[in-house]
Amino acid sequence: MASASTPAGGGHGAGPADGEPAEPTDGSVPGSEFRKDMGPWANFALGFTYLSPVVSTYTLFATALGEGGPPMVWAFVLAGCGQFLVALVFGEVVAQFPIAGGVYPWARHLWGKRWAWMTGWVYMWALLVTITSVAYGAGPYIAILIGFKPTVHTTVLCTVVLIVIAVLINYAGTKALSAAAVIGFGAELIGALIVGIYLLATHREHNLGVIFDTYGTQGDGSYLPVFLAAAIIGFYQYYGFEACGDTAEEVAHPGRVIPKAMRRTIYVGGAAATFTCLSLLLSVADYRAVISGKDTDPVVHLLYDALGEVGARLVMAVVLISFLSCTISLQAAAGRLIYSYARDQMIVGHRLLRKFAHARAVPGWALFVSAVVPAIIAFGSLVSEDALTKIVSFAILGIYGAFQMVVLAALRARLKGWKPTGEYRLGRWGLLVNAGALAYGIFAIVNICWPRTPEAPWYDNYIVLLCGAVVVLAGVLYMFTTHHYGRGDAPCGDAIPETPRDGAGTASAP
Repeated sequence: MASASTPAGGGHGAGPADGEPAEPTDGSVPGSEFRKDMGPWANFALGFTYLSPVVSTYTLFATALGEGGPPMVWAFVLAGCGQFLVALVFGEVVAQFPIAGGVYPWARHLWGKRWAWMTGWVYMWALLVTITSVAYGAGPYIAILIGFKPTVHTTVLCTVVLIVIAVLINYAGTKALSAAAVIGFGAELIGALIVGIYLLATHREHNLGVIFDTYGTQGDGSYLPVFLAAAIIGFYQYYGFEACGDTAEEVAHPGRVIPKAMRRTIYVGGAAATFTCLSLLLSVADYRAVISGKDTDPVVHLLYDALGEVGARLVMAVVLISFLSCTISLQAAAGRLIYSYARDQMIVGHRLLRKFAHARAVPGWALFVSAVVPAIIAFGSLVSEDALTKIVSFAILGIYGAFQMVVLAALRARLKGWKPTGEYRLGRWGLLVNAGALAYGIFAIVNICWPRTPEAPWYDNYIVLLCGAVVVLAGVLYMFTTHHYGRGDAPCGDAIPETPRDGAGTASAP
């Protein structure tokens, strides 16, 4: 079994053959079926396209502006600072345990099988719902590009088509995934920078002072609750950096490359998102129309006004590439999580889900699940008039919840004596950064779940919290009725030197 000083989570694949080195020099997991076809820039591009400044901003711009007025742009600063702390913690963990699947194997090494099982369960459902939310958000832009009137039914159809295209690209292998990530990165830069600069140069309606003008969105009360409601745009923006770690077994020298890619994703992606939002914000002519609900799609109206029909449709094409590349990156992360789960025999159907398409070096059946479930969720949205906001809200809750389960596991391990041994370490700042990341995450989760529509039916007002509770309770019921969490002999709890190792005939860590 691996010890606290073991570089990279041995035991998650078959052991090395006799005569081979016990630990590969490039940071490989012994016995991994993945090929190291992803370079450092492709790994960064994967995280960037998952974080996707264009997708998040274009999807929720109208919602955030309508809720909080122009100062909602400060949500990017709030979420960016908090998630940067989380990225630093993740960088330490992935440097020591560079294993496919991200938060599930990290939680496994930091705490134990049961905690890891629940972390993986929450993260899996959050990823699957996020895939739906991103593909669903592309529906209206597809309608505009092709030239038909968007309805709920056409949006669902476009969602499913986008999911199918994304999974076909994922099936093509890591090189195709890398190419799609790099192309998506280029599309994001065009959508964020070139369009933003053009809008500011030719269509700017306001100066920077508007980012301090609430336009009366708070009514007679404090602005803080209104701002926190609008802050969903920032919370939706700043995740995706963990995808760099989801593909850890496909990157050479992951202990050095991935922590750097995570931080770069926050820097570059966050700056691009803030600039995108700010350029749109300063170019919207009538804020009050958006706040009142009269203008429900200010981004599309703005692009048509500034660029004309031909120019707007060209931008829509670029935006759709961003949506597609984001969907591809999400599916890649979900597929590798499901595969990692199945490889450790942690889920029903693990014999099928761990099957590997060696010709393309991808987990085929796991990727299939990452397409089918989001498509089913998309059809389920037909029963809701406000499907996108609810889907996005639960996706954010699930991602943040899974993140904080890892952050808490890292803090617990640190307090119990864990000394990170990877190539990236925070040193004496580790405990402070870890505690700060946990405090931010708890604040964000409370804010996401907070009911803000007392006039709505109770089940609608608490829909995000109810969905989260259903996922957690179903996971607990599943876990303790099937006991899949106890199967497999991959290392766990081994980040803490004195913790007994599951799978070695000793008591399991909780």
